[in-house]
Amino acid sequence: MTSTAPSPAPIPTFWTGASRVRIRTLILLRWLAVLGQTIAVLFVRYVLDVDFPLAPALALIGVSVALNVMLTLSGRQNELAKEWEAAAQLTYDVVQLAALLALTGGLQNPFVFLFIAPVAVSATILRPSVTAILAAITFACVGVIAVWRLPLPWPVDGVFELPALYQTGIAAAVLVGLGFTSVYAWRVAAEEERLNIALAAVQAVLSREQTLSALGGLAAAAAHELGTPLATIHLVAKELGRSVPADDPRVEDFALLVSQSERCRAILGQLSAKGENADVMVARAPIRALIEEVAEPHRGLGAEIVINTDGDGPIEIRRMPEIVHALGGIIENAVGFAETRVTVDLRWNAAEVEVNVHDDGPGFAPGILSRLGEPYLTERDAGPAGGLGLGFFISKTLLERTGAKLVVKNKTPPAHGAIVRAVWPRAEIEAPPL
Repeated sequence: MTSTAPSPAPIPTFWTGASRVRIRTLILLRWLAVLGQTIAVLFVRYVLDVDFPLAPALALIGVSVALNVMLTLSGRQNELAKEWEAAAQLTYDVVQLAALLALTGGLQNPFVFLFIAPVAVSATILRPSVTAILAAITFACVGVIAVWRLPLPWPVDGVFELPALYQTGIAAAVLVGLGFTSVYAWRVAAEEERLNIALAAVQAVLSREQTLSALGGLAAAAAHELGTPLATIHLVAKELGRSVPADDPRVEDFALLVSQSERCRAILGQLSAKGENADVMVARAPIRALIEEVAEPHRGLGAEIVINTDGDGPIEIRRMPEIVHALGGIIENAVGFAETRVTVDLRWNAAEVEVNVHDDGPGFAPGILSRLGEPYLTERDAGPAGGLGLGFFISKTLLERTGAKLVVKNKTPPAHGAIVRAVWPRAEIEAPPL
């Protein structure tokens, strides 16, 4: 029988891919537009007593009401809208607004800047190419209502008409507003998505470290639970061995059961002892011992790792998985860039605990230094030897969760190399007295 590798999932297209917005959200935004449009046209007609085609304007608003009612009755409000559905609804909103403005003065109507809203929404929920098409449709609508429109409603006799040059300026302002708002909204949405993915990676790393830390306790608990049934097996095997004659062939089998059960009890005793010791290690550790443990996997990889201590008396800190993983990532990065040596300076006093990691490598590039801590930022090429630029982001996030303040800088010339300093209030990480 031959096995075939599973085929990769198809890449979502404009027609099959989901947007980042629920249908309910689009319905709610349209209800807000309906409310604002209704108030505006009724206020102009009956409060300002300005005559304009009220019935066609209300009919256009009624179409939006009908669309919302139809979408509500479809029962899909809580589903993510398909990309084409979201694009179609936003295109409708643009066209409906253009028709309403054409009845009320076109570019001379101050509400013409509402064209920016659907495009800004599109920039946050749809791919940039779709947003670009919607922006083009919007500007085409701006051009149409600049030519085909009714006069601007005006409360006094006569017709109010803005100069053509001023109307051209309004059209240009709408175009610039569309471009700026779209790019800004798209960048904010993209950064938020990248940050959410990076934070998910942080959570996965933290969960793994916590799982590894808990294995010792789980082993001790398992040894405790298995001890009672194993003692019963041992006792029954001994009694059965005594109850049969010495020349019975089963005597050897019972003796084997007894010896193997005693061996299992010894193994469980070792697991229990290791679990108890592991619990103590997880709870606390001398700061130098903890850093030695963190640095050990990176020794022999090229650069020498030197650990120095300078503090007021001995100190034990809480052995938190966040600190273990984060400092491991920082030391690994320093070893990767150092020429010959990575130095870890540990300092503490009555108020603070400080860990300084510095190397003799080229240091951080000026363009990178000011942005360190952002996700997906790396000086290395992605690939087997590089990464996605999440390492320092994860380390920084984990350390800040423990109360640390991180300072990153380069050494002062003529010295060269990078310095990463983590400083905690002593009370945040010092282990309580036994």
